[in-house]
Amino acid sequence: MQKLRVGVIGCGGIANSKHMPALEKIPQVEIVAFCDVIEERAVKSAKRFGGPDAAVYTDYKDLLRDESIDVVHVCTPNRSHSFITVDALESGKHVMCEKPMAKTYAEAKQMLDAAERTGKKLTIGYQTRWREDCRYLKKVCTDGELGDIYYARAIALRRRAVPTWGVFLNAYEQGGGPLIDIGTHALDLTLWLMNNYKPKMVVGTKFRKLADQKQTANAWGDWDPNEFTVEDAAFGFVVMENGATISLESSWALNIAEPHEAMCLLAGDKAGADMFDGLRLNYVKNGRQVIEKPDFSVGGVAYFDGDASDDPSELEARAWINAVLHDTEPPTKASEALVVTRILEAIYTSAETGKPVYFDD
Repeated sequence: MQKLRVGVIGCGGIANSKHMPALEKIPQVEIVAFCDVIEERAVKSAKRFGGPDAAVYTDYKDLLRDESIDVVHVCTPNRSHSFITVDALESGKHVMCEKPMAKTYAEAKQMLDAAERTGKKLTIGYQTRWREDCRYLKKVCTDGELGDIYYARAIALRRRAVPTWGVFLNAYEQGGGPLIDIGTHALDLTLWLMNNYKPKMVVGTKFRKLADQKQTANAWGDWDPNEFTVEDAAFGFVVMENGATISLESSWALNIAEPHEAMCLLAGDKAGADMFDGLRLNYVKNGRQVIEKPDFSVGGVAYFDGDASDDPSELEARAWINAVLHDTEPPTKASEALVVTRILEAIYTSAETGKPVYFDD
């Protein structure tokens, strides 16, 4: 059995909670190299996920010099996604880069150009697509059951769940707050379901209204206002070339009673769908309004609770590794993720200038 040799650059939370646990479940994968600017983290990950000969690095360029490595996972802060990915592709590696693709559209475009220039595969970690409800809804949309989807809401709203670890609150390292962190998942999901990647115009707003408050009731404990250099909420209004309209809503902290994250609402001329109470499809039948709820439970069978391999992160990893092994399309195309980054950047630009952003191409 052919095995792919994988190196992980960035051994922080997302690598240890998503990427490496998923990769170690795939028989065709061997994680052979671990890199982090904090050597202790790389050593710890190597002991947990690597073999006795696993290599540890603090400089990602040293890892890239190992010609036996086939695939690299980039799990660093957003600021370094682009240049590490470009270097990895040019060193002959296929690359899975954690979301978002990059801080800016220009940086993301450099990544796509490098993939096309080198002929190596590049994908971006948008595992939400692999949730069971999302896969079901994608089939519904692909089959045309919603018709022409002309309105959508991409929703990533938390009430009080500001990440207080790592560099999430650091504008220089991350490029933004909830919009680029969790709004990116909601937008990617919505564009993918609509199969519409041609934005025409964007208007955006962003706010830092709650970041200076104390006794915040935050899920992960109070944040430090002095470190909170990004927005706590941001919103975008996107008009596509065909006139379809998307409202993007994101927050880490917002005074709302009912938060919703990594969800969307779609309205077509035949039917609609939302994820507010599980996946719901709505349409008219026999002169009556109908709401249909697909059942994703697997209960009713003694001693059987379902398939553990339905974890979205594992499904994404398997699809990625299969794409490399069999030379097929990656699970998320870099060209699709590029559009996500372009729209996010336009929302930030519009929020800062107070003007709409128009796309010329």
